[in-house]
Amino acid sequence: MDARRLEYFLAIVDHDGFGRAAQELHIAQPSLSQAIAGLERELGVRLFHRIGRGAVLSDAGRELIAPARQVLRDLRTARATMDSLKGVRRGRVELVTMPSPGIEPLGTLTRLFTRRHPGVTVGADAAFTPEEVVRKVREGVCELGLVGAPGSVQAPGVDVMPLESQDFVLVGASDVEFPAGNPVPRTALAGARLIVSPPGSLMRRIVDEVLASGADLEIVAEVAHRTSILPLVTQGVGLAVLPAAWAPLARRAGARAVRIDPPAQLHVALISRSAPLTPAARAFLDVARSYTPVDHLEQPG
Repeated sequence: MDARRLEYFLAIVDHDGFGRAAQELHIAQPSLSQAIAGLERELGVRLFHRIGRGAVLSDAGRELIAPARQVLRDLRTARATMDSLKGVRRGRVELVTMPSPGIEPLGTLTRLFTRRHPGVTVGADAAFTPEEVVRKVREGVCELGLVGAPGSVQAPGVDVMPLESQDFVLVGASDVEFPAGNPVPRTALAGARLIVSPPGSLMRRIVDEVLASGADLEIVAEVAHRTSILPLVTQGVGLAVLPAAWAPLARRAGARAVRIDPPAQLHVALISRSAPLTPAARAFLDVARSYTPVDHLEQPG
């Protein structure tokens, strides 16, 4: 099977159609259509249903996505392994991360890794749920994934390396009224103005539990992009409950960050494909194995 045709097939999937895929691949659309027709003849199935000027994945096409990614990943792994005979001097680590682990421990891991392997690039894709990270790793979109979950990470079909547990903290600008206590009792949040993420996240669950207890909270902003929460906090819009990875950034911006009580924790793990990894990904795992968890609230900021 021609790996180039599999690359073309995935380009159509990832770019939602033949036209955009042809532009991304820098080839003429008729040439792309001919290549896919050849792949369909070789496989003996239709990969796309042609509807007018568009195309929709067939059942066979959907089933081909994960194996196609695996084949191309394995080819890149084989090439990188040959290159690694001279040492891990170049290449790319492809990982996907949720927002909070994407601050820490990703920051520390990337710093340690790039100092040890200065010729290797770290590419970080984004995901917002543990399920999305696991799916991308399992399907071969990325080799590694950083996950944050309310309990120990369980992910069948991938390898799991626990890294650390981060306490949740209450964050607020210095000129905004802040509840007393260190840690801050959840009951002390009564009357607070809060910035929250949409339902489903552990951050939101903590706020919802406080609301369910009868405390009178005011949700002033609900923000899907969690990276927007801290800027809103520093603008004085309200307080926010965030994992401790955000604490050093908050303090450098002049905000306060204090643990909450009863405590809640975000459990962070690095997951990896069970299939053979590129030398660069294996080297990143080696760095992660030597990672020492830190108390992000005790870091100078």
